[in-house]
Parts: sequence; C-alpha cells; structure tokens
Amino acid sequence: MKGFFEKSGTSSSNPSRIDVLSKSSETKTSNKASLLSGFFVSAFSIFENHGGATPCERKAAGSRPNGWTAALKRVVASGSMRRIKEQMLGFYKTSVISSTGDIWLLGACYKVDDSADGDPVSTNGFVAFVEDFSSRILLTYRKGFDPIGDSKYTSDVNWGCMLRSSQMLFAQALVVHWLGRSWRRTENKQLDQDYLKILQQFWDSEESAYSIHNLLQAGNSYGLAAGSWVGPYAMCRAWECLARMKEVADEPLPMAIYIVSGDEDGERGGAPIVFIEDVSRHCLEHSSGKAEWTPILLLVPLVLGIDKVNPRYVPLLRATFTFPQSLGILGGKPGVSTYIVGVQDEKAFYLDPHEVQPVVKIDKDNLEVDTSSYHCSVVRSLQLDSIDPSLAIGFYCRDKGDLEDFCSRATKLAEESDGAPLFTVAQTRSSPGRGSDPVMVASDVCEARGEDSHDMASSANAKDASEDDWQLL
Repeated sequence: MKGFFEKSGTSSSNPSRIDVLSKSSETKTSNKASLLSGFFVSAFSIFENHGGATPCERKAAGSRPNGWTAALKRVVASGSMRRIKEQMLGFYKTSVISSTGDIWLLGACYKVDDSADGDPVSTNGFVAFVEDFSSRILLTYRKGFDPIGDSKYTSDVNWGCMLRSSQMLFAQALVVHWLGRSWRRTENKQLDQDYLKILQQFWDSEESAYSIHNLLQAGNSYGLAAGSWVGPYAMCRAWECLARMKEVADEPLPMAIYIVSGDEDGERGGAPIVFIEDVSRHCLEHSSGKAEWTPILLLVPLVLGIDKVNPRYVPLLRATFTFPQSLGILGGKPGVSTYIVGVQDEKAFYLDPHEVQPVVKIDKDNLEVDTSSYHCSVVRSLQLDSIDPSLAIGFYCRDKGDLEDFCSRATKLAEESDGAPLFTVAQTRSSPGRGSDPVMVASDVCEARGEDSHDMASSANAKDASEDDWQLL
C-alpha cells in the first residue's frame, strides 16, 4: 500500500507531507481523523511498499508461505479499502501540497501563493485546481464485464493499468473536443448528454468504441493480450490501429491520431520529430480528402533513460504541462502505470487506475445516472524524477492555428533543451530538420536510449531542427 498521504516514494514521517482537511472542519472531525490516522498508519504500515511493487514483485510476495499476511495485504491495498480510509478520515479533497509554486494542470495554471495565512490549500487557486482535477475522467480496474474475446478474463485487475491510463488520456481528448477545456463536472446539476456519451464509449464491452475489449483486439499485432502488461509505445500504436479499424468500419474517431516516433516496425533512437507534412497527411486521410486540417491527437512515446529518467529531461517534461494542448503523460512507477495530469515544482499529480470497481453501464439518455466512480477528488502525487523512463506524452490540437501554436512552443522548448530535446519539429522528412538517422532503438521491447548515445543523437537532431524554418502550409 502506498504512503498514508498517497505520495509515492516518500516516508510517512516526511515533514513536507501535510494532512489537508477542510478549513471548515469541526474539532470533533479533526479528533476522529487523528485517532483513525494513527490506527491506519500503525496497523497498515507494513504494507507501505505494496502499492508500488512491480507485477513480478507482487507475484513473488504472493508465493510466500504467510497466507494470512498476503490476504490482508490484498484487502488493505485494494481501492475499496483506500476509498473507505479516505472517507473515514475526511479526505474528500486531500493533497500533499505544501509549496506555493504554481500548479500546472493540463495547460491550466493555478496560483496558490496568495493565502493570508501562508497555507496554499486555503487559496482560491487550490480550490479551483481541485475542481479541475476532480472533473477529469477516472478509468480504473473493473470487474464483472463480459469475457474479453476468447479468454476467460472478466476483470483487468493487476494487468490493465496501462490500458486504463491510456483510456483516461483519450477521454480527456474527447472532453476537450466535445466540451472544451473549461468544462467542469457539477454535483447538483443535470448531467450533460455529451459528457455521458463520452463515458458510454468506455464501457467495458465490445459494443463500446474505446473499451479495453476493442483496444486489445486492435493492438494484437503489437503484443496486446488479456492478462498481459503492455508498454506506452505499444499502447500508442494500439490506439492508432483502433482508429484505422474504425475508419474501415465507417465509424471514424472524431480526431486523427499521429504517433510521433520512428519506423512503423519500431522506434528508432534519438529525439522523435513532428513532421508537419505527416500531420497534414493524417488530417487529410481522416477527413477522406475533404479537409486539409482536422482535430488531431499527437502521441509521443519516449524512453528517457534506462533505470530512471535522465535528470536533464525532468524540466522538459514539466514544461509540457504548460502547453494549452497538453493531455498529460502515460507513466508512473516501473510496472505501475498512472495518468499524470499536472505538476508543481518537482511533484507530479496523477489519477490512479489501481482501484477495483464493479462495471458500470452508462446510458447517455439517463441524465441522472451515478457517475461518481468515474471521478476522484483525492489528489495524489509522486516525484517527477521517479517515474518510469518509458512513457508517452499526449497533445490535442483542434485546428491549424492550435497546431501552429503547439509547434511554436515545441520548437522553443527544444531550443532550451541544451541539445537533448524530448522531440523536435520539422516541415518535411526531406528537410534538414530531419537530421541524421539515429542508431539506437527506443521502443518498449528494445534497448532504451542510453544517456551518452542518446545525448549525441539528440544534439545532432536539435542542431539540425533549429536550422529548419518550419511553417504550416
């Protein structure tokens, strides 16, 4: 089980972690929280690292002879127990925020340095941040759905976290597309039908366009299978294949999808390049030749180190959240995928798919359906430099102007990368911005980009890319 305050990789005794309760809470509630927190910390502290263990570590632990301990671990570490703990302690809107630095959440900035008493949690900016955070769609492990394909799997527990994380990123793209970035979920108002339509498409059934059933089928050629964990690169390719399947079935996605990476048969080392001609081609194909520019989802799978993220990339990852087109990051601890949606200083805020919930069918015509299981107001964080180096960044560009703004920001970020950009921008594949062909492989199933060789290739790419004067034709 992760730390008591849900901050991965930090001891519960760390003084920088704060217990955030509503400022309007009464003394009785605070006393209850104090007593219960002591119980939870003392009783369950032996499970501190369970939530962050890799699948292999969990398997090894489960094979040990102490069955009672293993069973209790499973109960305590489950999402249901975690939610009960949060509600009993009053953590309806919790955070590990103790800094007054700006919070960036998917392109939106929140100021938390204007508090009279110096507590960032009491600021209007923090309240607005939590409202925005809790409006993002949460997709978690589910149980009780129809079997996936020919398998017997009726749940994705312990293996579907990357699938769920990618669904959350795509759901955010749909929210921005249909409802706008400023959309917020309201508790006491009638639900928006477009919002319910989005949720309906992620129901765990072959009938739903973006269900894990259909994602696994689409990504079969990239190794996706029920019961198996998958990496970010293969996950991005699975969405690309799903888009192609839907186009063939005359049920196209509402946006084109462009994977910013190397060859179709595998990622090649060095910084990926956003080729404007490729973006234009994807838009043209998506519209069946009717429009030069359409909404487009850019997915950038990256491998930024071997065992951990190379420190030089951390500021660049943080900067991507300032892009108005930001859709966040598919990433997390090694073997534990999450959907990272925001940053503050060195911390990353994320939505966690590792909660097991019964399958819920959403009907877009039922405007009073309970959608609470698709949202979370508990803010969790981890250190940005502790995430798995294999990750994927998402961006949504609504039109040509939006894409032009994205390219301008991406180019500026590459210029400030000191020769090691996350990705670069070039007009065409034949332009100087393409640079020399990198020699190392950087897909999920091949060798990661090492610090030295990657830096050399990236430097060459960055130099050439900066000399290429790209423009949207």
